[in-house]
Amino acid sequence: MAVQIHPLVSPWGRFGLYSFFIDAPEPAVVDTGVASSPAEGMAPALAALGRRIEDVRWILLTHGHIDHVGGAHALWELTGRRAQVVIGEADAPLLRSRRAHVQNYLDVRARYLHDREAEAKQAAMAAGAISGEMEPSVLLRGGETLSLGGDVTVSVHGIPGHTPGSVAYVVDGQDDVFVGDAVQVHGAANGFPGYEDPRSYRASLEHLRDVVRPQHLYLGHPYRTADGVPYGVELDREQARHALQQSLDIEARVADAATRYLRDGLQETDSAYSPFARVAEELGYTGDPTLEPSPFFTTLHGYRAQLDQTS
Repeated sequence: MAVQIHPLVSPWGRFGLYSFFIDAPEPAVVDTGVASSPAEGMAPALAALGRRIEDVRWILLTHGHIDHVGGAHALWELTGRRAQVVIGEADAPLLRSRRAHVQNYLDVRARYLHDREAEAKQAAMAAGAISGEMEPSVLLRGGETLSLGGDVTVSVHGIPGHTPGSVAYVVDGQDDVFVGDAVQVHGAANGFPGYEDPRSYRASLEHLRDVVRPQHLYLGHPYRTADGVPYGVELDREQARHALQQSLDIEARVADAATRYLRDGLQETDSAYSPFARVAEELGYTGDPTLEPSPFFTTLHGYRAQLDQTS
């Protein structure tokens, strides 16, 4: 009998945050939203399914961003601290420390946004959105198999790029694949794909398309097509194939524009997109790069770092 998958939606400002319930003998929740999500979103949604949040035994984190790990400690507490908390090794610092999120911002986006209050704003967001700092139960690199009781197993694939420690969870035998934010298509609300390492991002998309080949693909947000139309967060095989190929095509266009202009050197201007204004213009990107969470500067910084490594 197939294991049932249920989306769990939690509100957060202008966003809905998506987690997924794997209804296995040892039930699992994939991603945890922010601090308020377990009590305000997950618990009532599970109750409506006739399930109890106290019975969750696995907390599977696809990556370390605030809107995916912020509720982990709160959910762990609601399980009586009995659930195992699982995350990619390279993203574990973001589960262990609120400060790591602030530093991640300062290391990249703050270099381009020039907001004197940025550090204080990020620290306040981390304090409010992250329910607690904690040590994970299990660290992943990819290649592991997790047993969710009975004959239900989940295979782990390392899919870095969006973050260094992004992982995919595959329910074996039915190829349900949870990727968090590792398949960006044309980005979510801000209309630009977000990833830290362009080469790893592309390789991970190819791995998902050619090796994993999802029967169902579960996304962390309703990512948008090149035409701006949002996918749902539950994609069938054909939709998954299309989303993966579109993600690869869009990355190729971003890479082409970024590498051509960056070879000429950074050009500081009065533009909100400075020093990447020419890239934004060629790609037709008109979103607000200052509106958090904005991936524009994170992604283009990745191409800048890539060129610096080869020059």
